[in-house]
Amino acid sequence: MADRFIDVSLAKRGVHCTARLLDDRAPVTCRTVWDALPLGGDVYHAKYARNEIYALFAAFADREPPLENPTVTPIPGDLCYFTFSGTELGTAAYGYDRNDVGRRPVTVDLALFYERNNLLLNGDTGWVPGTVWGQVVDGLDRMADACQDLWRAGALGETLTFRRA
Repeated sequence: MADRFIDVSLAKRGVHCTARLLDDRAPVTCRTVWDALPLGGDVYHAKYARNEIYALFAAFADREPPLENPTVTPIPGDLCYFTFSGTELGTAAYGYDRNDVGRRPVTVDLALFYERNNLLLNGDTGWVPGTVWGQVVDGLDRMADACQDLWRAGALGETLTFRRA
């Protein structure tokens, strides 16, 4: 199979990067995401994992992919896929709208890690392994600068989008 690429962007900041799908390591997850593209939503900066931005989506697959190419220590440029039940994210501690996220049977978290020293450990639930399904191959430096700005200046009004390149 030929390499497949996606564009990951922060709309308001006008920044994007290109990632290669890791079809050889996470084939089910890659197919699931590819078939659902484009996907976009409000961006969040992670509280627990450190150098992560992500968007949350209602489940978009008939069946959630299994954990493939798992990690709890993502590196810069990793794209990760996480699945959460409504009860896992439906508490006020996480800051999401409980009437939206908390009522979904499944919420999908598509994340971009932009710097090192990440650890997927949640103080409430423990380890949170994710599937690494993509790797940024161009534009990570610009995206990392925009992610730092998002952390310092705020995410309100910003959108994280994933689309085929």
